[in-house]
Order: sequence, then C-alpha cells, then structure tokens
Amino acid sequence: MNTASPSTNGSERIAIVGLGYVGLPLSLQFARSGVTVLGLDIDDKKVTALNAAQSYIHHIPATAIAAQISSGRLVASTDFSRVRTVQAVIICVPTPLNKNREPDISYILKTGEAIAPHLQRGQLVVLESTTYPGTTEEDLRRVLEKSSGLKAGADFHLAFSPEREDPGNPDSFVAEIPKVVGGFTPACRDRAAALYGRAIKTIVPVSSCRAAEATKLLENIFRSVNIALVNELKMVYGAMDIDVWEVINAAKTKPFGYMPFYPGPGLGGHCIPIDPFYLTWKAREYGQSTRFIELAGEVNTAMPDWVMQRVAEALNSRRQAINGARILILGLAYKPNVDDDRESPSYIFLQKLKERGAEVAYHDPYVPVIRPTREHAHWAGTQSVPWTKASIRSFDLVLISTAHAQVNYAELLEWSPLVVDTRNVTAGLTAAPGQVWKA
Repeated sequence: MNTASPSTNGSERIAIVGLGYVGLPLSLQFARSGVTVLGLDIDDKKVTALNAAQSYIHHIPATAIAAQISSGRLVASTDFSRVRTVQAVIICVPTPLNKNREPDISYILKTGEAIAPHLQRGQLVVLESTTYPGTTEEDLRRVLEKSSGLKAGADFHLAFSPEREDPGNPDSFVAEIPKVVGGFTPACRDRAAALYGRAIKTIVPVSSCRAAEATKLLENIFRSVNIALVNELKMVYGAMDIDVWEVINAAKTKPFGYMPFYPGPGLGGHCIPIDPFYLTWKAREYGQSTRFIELAGEVNTAMPDWVMQRVAEALNSRRQAINGARILILGLAYKPNVDDDRESPSYIFLQKLKERGAEVAYHDPYVPVIRPTREHAHWAGTQSVPWTKASIRSFDLVLISTAHAQVNYAELLEWSPLVVDTRNVTAGLTAAPGQVWKA
C-alpha cells in the first residue's frame, strides 16, 4: 500500500462515464482536486441538470455541483466522441442481474463500444463497475481493441478500480476511502494509481485487474454472508422469545473478534443483493461450487416472506386479514437517509401485499414519487402519502421497512394502531401492548 497526495496541477483532463450514485461523487472529487472532468451519460436529463448546476441525488447538494460547474472543471455531455480530448476515461455504469439472476454486463460493453472508435494512443481506460473477475482484461479489452485497432498494455492503458461508496453516511468522503487499483500490466496499474492519487489520499495497488475485481466481490460477499447469519438468528432467537437486537448490542461490547451486523427485511441497493451472484456464476466456469454464498443468498432472499408472515400475524391479532387491509410501507429507499431505491425490499412488500388483496401505499421523505425503472415500471408515478395524523391513522398497519432519521417514530406510535418494525427503531419508545411487532 502506498499513500499519495492529490496534485494541484490542473493540466489533466478526464472523462467519467455514468453520472449516477458512483460517477457523480467521483466527478466532483476529481474536479475539487484540480482535474478537469468531462461527465458523460446517455441520460440527457442528468446532463442538462448538471450543466444547470442542479442535483438529482439527495445527499449531493446543488452548491457542490455549482462550485465545479462555475469553475469550468466539470461539464456534462451526451457526446461520447469527446473522449478523444481527454487523457483518461473512467467507466461507472450499472451492472445488474438479468431476469435469470445472471450477470448483465451489457452496459459495460455498450460503453466500450461507444468510446472505442475515439480511443487515442496513450489514454487510460478504467472500469469501476462491480463485476466478475476477468471482465476488464477479457470482455472490455476485447471490445476496446476490436473497434479502436489499438492494443491494451501497448497502445493504451487498461485498469480496474472498484467503486466504494457509502451513500447516506455523513462521515464518508470519496477522498478518504482507500482506492484499490489493478492493471492489465504493471504500467497500466501505475498509470491508474497516479491518476487516482490526484484526488484520493490512499492508493492500494494490487497485482492485476482480476485481483481488484475479486476484492470488491469479497467485500460485498462478506456483508451478505454476515447479514444472512443475523437474519437467521433473528428468526431462531425470535422463536425462543429472545430479542436479537439486545443480543447484538451486548455482543458488540466485546473489543476483539466480533463485528456487529444487523438484521433487516431483505437486502437492497446496487451491491449486496447482486454482487455475490457475479462470483457464483463465474465460479461455475471453473467447476467450483459456492455453497456458502448461495446459502446466504437463500436466507436473505427469504426474509421478505418472513416479514409478510409477521404482518399477517399482527393483523390476525386484531381479527383482520391482509386481504382488505390498508397497509402503509414506511421507507421505500433501500437504506436510511438516501433516495436510492434500487433493489429495495419495499418493492417486494408493495407487490406481495397488493397480490394478497391489501390496499397498499408508501411514505418516504426521500422518494416523493416512484421514478420509472425497468424493474418497477408498473409502480412509476406512485406518490408518497403525506406524513399527517389523519393520513397515518387511515391505515390498519404500518410496516417499517427503512429507518429514515427524518421520520418521527414517536408520532407514528401515537397515530398508528399497529406497527411491524423490521429495523428496531421503535425500541425504547412508549407503545401500547401488542401495538408493535418485531420482524
């Protein structure tokens, strides 16, 4: 590991492809560090918003964007031919799973096809999108070389550096998060490390793109497996009438050999529910089984059904059924204090409750209206119900799916007759007997 200080020399010009939750913060950090950034995206609404110094991500203030736009160090465009004017291109595009739960690297390959005709000798291309080992030096390299006529490692540099973002964490700063960098050749790695050293304090070089790709998968598989463990213990301890949250809080007082993980209603976000399956899919190519990872996936995937069971039990205690009940999902984002709803288990609850005959709605101060996506197109345009006494009292049950700090949970217990809490946010608050059910 080596530590590099950001340079104040502003002569370098880079392009960052994909201006979402990863690409935009990275663009701002490079611009703050004196690097001129060309932000590229196929979404002209994002491009228009950025050039007008407007933010479309809740935790990124418009003032931060305005400072870099006005300085001339950040400009956005949909014109991919402009990559010929930069020294480096960083790719930050989505890598979802397809309907068969297999890796979909089409966004990476399409980006490679878009930039390859404009690739110049001596340029650096870095992939940041989470993927399986081999994507950079096999799949992306093949696309870049085919259309450009150039050779990676000889005519241009190629590297992988996994994104590390923690949206909603006020103590998380792009510049402070160590950056793992692996290259197609040692020279490729060194070139990428030098670039990132301009904007990020600590650079962690590894031996190859594959090692860097595997590092990201390990980080997220570690979380997935440990979350599955506490989710399973939640059900086991619940059957024993033991509060798993009390047990976790006691266990984390141990100053060594233990790290707390917390149960929830299911996995959400762009990483933890998806990334482990990139490795399980690739492992089959090598004749390797990933039983531990797949078991964790099964446990986490089953959590929404367990929560639904608790919802049914809570309603049954009031001589009600899900069919015909008015149910409010509290929190649509996948984690607290962000507007990112990708892979959120709340969508599973919306769908399952609707299918079982409930009249279902949601409240989320960060997601006032559901945006069109290919996964949840039929929910697009649905609006968050207002946070008022009359509104909350109109529901038979409130299911807490995401624990936003902005929500007044004392008011919730005052207004709602029945609450199912998957996040333990009602602990310590005054509730009537049988009003709050843990899930």
